[in-house]
Amino acid sequence: MTTAAISAALASFAGLRGLAVVAGWPDRLAWLLPITIDAYAMTSARVWLAGTVGGIRARNFARANAIGAIATSIVGNAGFHLIAAGLITISWPAVVLVGAVPAAVLGLTAHLHALQTITAAEDRSATRTPVRTRPLKRRRSDDALLTAAREADARHRAANNGRPISRDGLRSALRIAGPKATELRRRLAAEPTDRKEASNHS
Repeated sequence: MTTAAISAALASFAGLRGLAVVAGWPDRLAWLLPITIDAYAMTSARVWLAGTVGGIRARNFARANAIGAIATSIVGNAGFHLIAAGLITISWPAVVLVGAVPAAVLGLTAHLHALQTITAAEDRSATRTPVRTRPLKRRRSDDALLTAAREADARHRAANNGRPISRDGLRSALRIAGPKATELRRRLAAEPTDRKEASNHS
């Protein structure tokens, strides 16, 4: 497997470098074409096949680009050998496509990186420990609060020689806000005396 991989890599490198040369690249820079294509193919394949790098969107994009990079390498090698054998001639569309490879790979790499970054942020957000909130207490109706206030007043009168419960006493006994305790205290004070006495005897 190692021998086959090295042979394929060297043959692909030579073919793509030759294609860059016939497409007008300077000889000193022609080696960048195979490096660009093969490096992006390996990067995309790693994101696609690793299963732990990036999310579903990133892996799907990487799969498409890995297959595309491999197909580009195959077509480029085949094209160079056809040109070298004299079966076809280099034309301006081929020159444009070969020249566009570095810019296209740069854009695709940036997009793949962005997808991985977005996925990582989503994963961190999903794995955060949810904040536990106390369940909201069901609000008591005014009638229920008044009834509870009467009962608290009756208990207070029984324990304190008939003295009515105070605003703060209602607030503490019923666990309600100050304004509500003031309202209930006013309503208790406005009730007939016979009702209060009946509550005391009950």
